[in-house]
Amino acid sequence: METYQLRDGLVVPKVGFGTYKLNGLEGVNTMVQALSNGYRLLDSAFNYENEGAVGEAIRRSEVPRSEIIVASKLPGRHHAYDEAITTIQESLLRAGLDYYDLYLIHWPNPKEDRYVEAWQALIAAQRFGLVRSIGVSNFLPEHLERLEIETGVLPVINQIELHPYFNQEKQREYNAQRGILTQDWSPLGRASEIINHPVLSEIANKYGRNVGQIILRWEIQLDTLPIPKASSTMRQLANLDIFDFQLTAEEMTLINGLSKPDGRLKNQNPAEYQEF
Repeated sequence: METYQLRDGLVVPKVGFGTYKLNGLEGVNTMVQALSNGYRLLDSAFNYENEGAVGEAIRRSEVPRSEIIVASKLPGRHHAYDEAITTIQESLLRAGLDYYDLYLIHWPNPKEDRYVEAWQALIAAQRFGLVRSIGVSNFLPEHLERLEIETGVLPVINQIELHPYFNQEKQREYNAQRGILTQDWSPLGRASEIINHPVLSEIANKYGRNVGQIILRWEIQLDTLPIPKASSTMRQLANLDIFDFQLTAEEMTLINGLSKPDGRLKNQNPAEYQEF
């Protein structure tokens, strides 16, 4: 597994494991399996209602806690400073963990306009030792600029929707210029028709790979961190088996050419979308 080093020094793997909809004992077993298969970053959120399952998977795994990057996210309904601090504490209690390696604001919720207050709470939580590194999810440049202006602290990660139909070129460039690592949610397009696109299929045939591996390799070569989810051992292993080949510049251009201005899968535009 190759790694990135975040601006604050935290080392994270170049591929993480998404846990959305992995709940209960079935979710625990899937995450234990993922850890056994080589994943070292588990991405969760308060709103996924599976922080307890994440913690249990870590306890059942043979992988030491110190080798696992555990992430969670603050929901929009708890952006108020005091509520945010309590929510982070509750997240840790649910998971049975002493700290999170990475904690993000899930959405900016600009209509409520309390994301700066939430960010101040994350800064404090880091100072208190509740979290090692702090970041955001679904933040646009305008939101990041406010964080920097009003707090002087920028996130180390910005997790955004990113897949071949929405390559987020401008957002990626903005993040990179400020030392913010781009992390990709729905990196495989939620198994939409992207998986059957002829351009991707042709490249996959050339390398003897599946389309998912081609997409993940493309995202790695964009210097981003995809967090695919997979239940079967075969798919989990396949999604990690992407470090022994490299796409050509022409192939990268072809895949980037699939991006659309309106490529969001569910029209979740952070300038307007609210999640509580």
